[in-house]
Formats: sequence, C-alpha cells, structure tokens
Amino acid sequence: MSSLLQNTLIGFIMLGFAGMEFVTRRYQTSVNATHDDTKLELAMFVSLLAITQPLSILVSGKLCAWLIPEQHGAWAALPWWAMAAILLICDDMTQYWWHRMSHSPLLWPLHRAHHTAQYMSVRITYRNNFFYYLMMPGLWIAGVLLYLGFAKVYGVYLVIKLTVILGAHSAWRWDEPLYRIRALRPLMWVLERTISTPATHWAHHAMTNEDGIGHYKGNFGNLLFFWDVLFGSAHITRKYPARIGLQDDVLFGQERWFTQMFYPLFQSRRAHSALRFGARAYVEDETHGSAADALSPINEQERSA
Repeated sequence: MSSLLQNTLIGFIMLGFAGMEFVTRRYQTSVNATHDDTKLELAMFVSLLAITQPLSILVSGKLCAWLIPEQHGAWAALPWWAMAAILLICDDMTQYWWHRMSHSPLLWPLHRAHHTAQYMSVRITYRNNFFYYLMMPGLWIAGVLLYLGFAKVYGVYLVIKLTVILGAHSAWRWDEPLYRIRALRPLMWVLERTISTPATHWAHHAMTNEDGIGHYKGNFGNLLFFWDVLFGSAHITRKYPARIGLQDDVLFGQERWFTQMFYPLFQSRRAHSALRFGARAYVEDETHGSAADALSPINEQERSA
C-alpha cells in the first residue's frame, strides 16, 4: 500500500469517527475540552506525524543500513500472514507491554497526559507526552521491519490498527447497540476478547474502579485486546464508566498543556503532582474514597490513572 493511499484512508477513518460523534451528538454532550486540552492534543498530533514517527523510522533505517546492509529487503518474500503475525508480536504486543509499563511509577509521568482528558473522543487518541512516543519500542521496530521489506503489509496493518484504536477512543460507542442484538451475542463475545472496543477501553480511562466498571489497572491493549486476556489484565463488563479522567485534576486543577507534553523539561507547580521531581502525589483512600494527603508518587498511577 502506498503512503498516499494509507494516509488518505486513515484521514477518512478519522473523519468518519469524528462525524459519527457529531451525528449521534455524543461529542456535543460529553466532550468538555479546555483550551489546554485542545493545545495538547493538536501539538501532540502534529509532533507525532511530523517529528516522532518519521524520525524513528528514518534513524532505525539508517542504523540498519549501517549495521546490516545486506539485509535490506531480505524478508520481502515472506507471505502476508507471516508478516502480519510478526507485526502483531513486534509492534502490537510490545506496545501492550510499553503501555502496561507506563502505568508504573517510573514511566507514569510520560503517559499521564493520555488520562487527563475528562472525556472520550477520537481527538485524544494521540494525546500523550512527547517522550512517550519517542521512546515507544514499536515505532523503532517498525523502522527495522520496513527496512527488511514489510512496507506493503505494514500499510494495511497500520490502517486496520488505527481503525480499531480510533474506534476504542471514540465518543460514539459503536459496540453499544450491538450488545443489545441477541443474534450477535456470540460474535460480540469473541470480538470483545480479540480487539479493543469502546467498552473495554473506556474502562481503562475511568476515574475510579469503585463502580466495578472502571479498570485503570488493566485493559492495556491497542489493536488486540487478546493480550489483556492472555496476560491477565482483562476486565469485561459491556458497560461504560460514568466519569473519565484523573481525580487529582478535579481536586487540584489540570496541569498546563506544555508541562504534560514536555515533562521533564517542564515541571508542575501544583502541590500534588507526578510531574515534578520529589512532589507528593494525590492518593485516593482505598476504604473511604476520600482525599488523603499522602503519600508518594508511586501511588498516583495506582489510585488515579
């Protein structure tokens, strides 16, 4: 698949989901974005497309040309299904683990921005810290696979993957009406355990786990939700959390967009923050669900992600 066709298809898919958000009025009734939200989402979208992705592919390709010049295009004769399997493992599974690791104390500040939106929409799909994507293993591995001859299959794979990811973040919950159709129940049972859906991914963005729907300690899958099933982090309810975002932002105010995007180059001035060296982060008391002054930055991702 040519880059032009690939990008055109992705553009139409984005517009399609965005259009459905408006047609169903989900955007108008649920997306309450601030100016900082818009700046962060636009800046990250542009930087990923214009800087991070091209840079990772270019540099990894140059390194391959230097280290393994004889391997250029060496895997181009592999059947498409073998390439697809390699991509699912080397790109999608590694992204699952990168995402899961990003909910650990060390990497949480680089992923926190993705969870600070108090709404779900296609517009938050690429909302993250700049260095989160720059350090993502899958982008660099993709450059190696492209050097080895995966270009055509990678284009198709990327279109499919982004369709699933955009749909999982969309304010238009495409899976919701399908759950109500009795004849589709067996299909939906398989589907929700195979790919990320709005129900499973919205749970990951929930503000709390207390309602039994939210599951911010799991549901990490991007294209395949199967990784969550396989590695024990899946939570399936076919319901959607009432509140999205981080409790500490509600209590103490949202971090500035440039701090979220460029931490650690910029650091927070907030009293409770994971975006400042040595700061004490907000912790929600497990028993009573109230604010506790506490504790250490280790726990913010566990109680507020």
